[in-house]
Amino acid sequence: MSPNESAFTDTLISREVRERIVLVGVTFPHGTVASTEAGLDELARLVDTAGADVVGRVVQRRDAPDPATFLGRGKADELLAVCLGTDADTVVFDDDLSPAQQRNLEKLLGRTAIDRTAVILDIFAQNARSQEGRAQVELALLRYRLPRLRGRGRTFSQQAGGIGTRGPGETQLEVDRRRILERIRRLEADLGKLEQTRHVQRRGRQRSRQRLVSLVGYTNAGKSTLLNRLCASDVLVEDRLFSTLDPRTRRLDLPGGETVLVTDTVGFVRKLPHQLVEAFRSTLEVVAESDLVVHVVDGSAPDPEGQIDAVRSVLAEIGADSLPELVVVNKADALGPDGGAGGTGRGEEVRRLVASHPGSIVVSARTGAGLDQLLTTVGDRLRVGDRVVELEIPWARGDVLAAVHREGEIVAERPGEGGTRVQVVLDDVGRARFSEYLAS
Repeated sequence: MSPNESAFTDTLISREVRERIVLVGVTFPHGTVASTEAGLDELARLVDTAGADVVGRVVQRRDAPDPATFLGRGKADELLAVCLGTDADTVVFDDDLSPAQQRNLEKLLGRTAIDRTAVILDIFAQNARSQEGRAQVELALLRYRLPRLRGRGRTFSQQAGGIGTRGPGETQLEVDRRRILERIRRLEADLGKLEQTRHVQRRGRQRSRQRLVSLVGYTNAGKSTLLNRLCASDVLVEDRLFSTLDPRTRRLDLPGGETVLVTDTVGFVRKLPHQLVEAFRSTLEVVAESDLVVHVVDGSAPDPEGQIDAVRSVLAEIGADSLPELVVVNKADALGPDGGAGGTGRGEEVRRLVASHPGSIVVSARTGAGLDQLLTTVGDRLRVGDRVVELEIPWARGDVLAAVHREGEIVAERPGEGGTRVQVVLDDVGRARFSEYLAS
């Protein structure tokens, strides 16, 4: 990458010609071959979204990654044969590669070797539209590439000399690293200014006591379609992964007469790169400040529970895992009549999914089925939220904690610095009784 070029435009998969890709997955002792294959299926969709074609797969079972090539040397030779037989341009691993592993694989295979993170970053680079979104993606790309810089031999060992400057000089590697670090600092400063503006807007909303509902979920679960249906808006909807990167907020009138703000957020995915979570943290903070999180789940997906777990892991990373959550199973129209025969034939699986998440709702954002119940439930949950308080019960007062469990409805419970932090629904009498334990 030329240090003077924007990392945003220097993406990892070519746009002019669709590359030929071989996917690589490894099954470790804690996993199964089926889960590895499912991961490769999703990786294939990511590669297709990025603009490339999958021409082969290689799967290996190992106890641990090989430090040099991730795969064993014999499997790496087999991968080379597959690449030669399919005329592949690039190999993509479903797990993260270290810079050394990537370098060794490229030397051994004679072609580009990248990992899942690189593909996701590439898709984000294609889809970012706003100034903030483009800056966030470029920041994530630079953070990903910085440890992967490598020198190009002794020809760059000395840049210049002269009185006061004699010595080894600054290597080209050091120049590239310095320029990238400077660009990272500029991007962080620019995003910090945008965050200040967002903070002022949030304070204005808090003063007006405007309630906020955030739509979260796995990528392509139907969040944007649901936002359009609920709020009569015209947010762009595409049947592709990560089509929404910039949050969009619309007003929504509830059946009880209340007006709330509904925000559509970026979709999540398994193994979402840490660089992206960090770069988009300021954008995702809107979720952490929500009064209610509407978790949209694709009912037609092969593994909706796995997708739910992936979303919740990201919510935990941004500090939003303790918020009130409403699970909404979307795409009921794809399941057949009443979620039964026809469509995907996943009616029974969806019924088990709903049973395992009490209070969840089945809807179809495309047809509007179930949305009246959704609106009523959102209103009810927000009104309940008016009576939610957070208590911090000292570790030694297990009797108080037991009393809180008896008298209130527990929303969330987690360890705090001085005791157990509990979010609980209490009536006026209960709030008065436990007022000394109100968390600051």
